[in-house]
Amino acid sequence: MTLTSTEFIDQAMRDPVNAALMSRLPGLGLQQGFLTAGSLFQATWNHLSDKPPGWGVKDYDVFYFDDSDLSWNAEDAVIRRVHEAVADLGVSVEVKNQARVHLWYEKRFHSPYPRLLCSRDGIDRYLIACTRVGIDLASGTLYAPDGLGDLAAGILRMNPLLPMRELFLRKAGDYQARWPWLQVVAPESVQAD
Repeated sequence: MTLTSTEFIDQAMRDPVNAALMSRLPGLGLQQGFLTAGSLFQATWNHLSDKPPGWGVKDYDVFYFDDSDLSWNAEDAVIRRVHEAVADLGVSVEVKNQARVHLWYEKRFHSPYPRLLCSRDGIDRYLIACTRVGIDLASGTLYAPDGLGDLAAGILRMNPLLPMRELFLRKAGDYQARWPWLQVVAPESVQAD
C-alpha cells in the first residue's frame, strides 16, 4: 500500500484535536514547532482499521527548539502558553523543548542522549522507525525521514539511531495490542539497553 504525504496529513487532520492544534499553535510562534508522534501516525492506523481518527491517542505531542534559555522555567512558560491556548480541547498536550532533552533523558531512561541541534533531531530519535513523523506548525509540511511505506504497511522496525531493544519491544507490543495487524520486526543485533 502506498500513502502520500497529502493522504497522511488528511488522515491526521480528521482528528479534530490535530486540526485544532494545527490551527492554533502556529500563532504562538514556537521555534521549529512540530505536531508529532502518536496523534499523527495512529490516525493512519485507525483509518486502516476503520476506527475513529483519535481512537487510542493518549496525548498530543508538540516539539519546539529554543536553545537560547535551557532552564526549566523557560520551557515551563512555553508549556503554560500552549496549554492556555488549547485548554478547551480537553486532551493532554505534551510540549517539549528539544534543546533540553539531553538534560533529563539519561536520568529518566537510563541511557545517554546527545545534545540535539533542531526539533527534527528529536523526531529522528523515536524508538520505532515508521513513527518518525511530524507536521511543521509554520508550513504545514510533513517531515517523515523514513517515508510512509512501513507506516502504511504496519511494519514496526527499531530505529537504528536509538537501539534500545527492550524499550522498542515494549512500545511495539503496546501498539500491536491496539492494532493487532501491525507486524513487529524483531531487532537482531543491537547495543545493550
